[in-house]
Amino acid sequence: MLFLRSLIYFLGSTLALSALVTIALVLFFTPLKVRYGILSKWSLFCLWWLRITLNIKLNIIGKENIPNSACVIISNHQSTWETLALQTIFPHQTWVLKQELQWIPIFGWGLSLLKPIIINRGEKLKALKKVLKQGADRISEGIFVVVFPEGTRQPYGQLGEYQKGGVAIAKKTGCDISPVYHNAGKLWPKGSFVKQPGTITMVIGKPISVSGKTAVALTKEVKDWTEAQSLNIQ
Repeated sequence: MLFLRSLIYFLGSTLALSALVTIALVLFFTPLKVRYGILSKWSLFCLWWLRITLNIKLNIIGKENIPNSACVIISNHQSTWETLALQTIFPHQTWVLKQELQWIPIFGWGLSLLKPIIINRGEKLKALKKVLKQGADRISEGIFVVVFPEGTRQPYGQLGEYQKGGVAIAKKTGCDISPVYHNAGKLWPKGSFVKQPGTITMVIGKPISVSGKTAVALTKEVKDWTEAQSLNIQ
């Protein structure tokens, strides 16, 4: 039964994405905010459709901690769910993403319309330079930047090594870091088509100032906070 419900979710979300990407492609000449406004509706639909098809709900803790100005959002990465949910919670945002995601039909086309920061993970030095330059550009435009410092999805209950790219953007621009933790992998596991019903909890921490702190110290502060939340939120 869960497989069937997961299949219904997949088909519905794919149809919705196809329709929205088609509209956005037709309107590719419009400002970024217009395209984002169209394509971000997919995330809203997906979270609603997850509730309908699989009874997956969202509990947000700390929404009042979202900064009023553009910042770097640093989140753990367990599933596809958080890439959707963050769009429904935070203001206009973009993401640091591996280039392979652009090659996915329909989904990749939609991503390309939203000016993500696309990197080749095999060229680490070039990737870091690109993240710093384009990340700073997005912040200056008032766009929040989402970074998954583990680089790839981790199994539920585990944290990977935190890279310094997101912290480096914040240091360069002087903006705050908004730390985020969630337990999405419990219901939508890495690499699993079948999803489980239940409630996913997302915690948004108080903004972390970069003033007077090294990149190493900031990275440790963010990861320590994340590890503490992972012990509290099961």
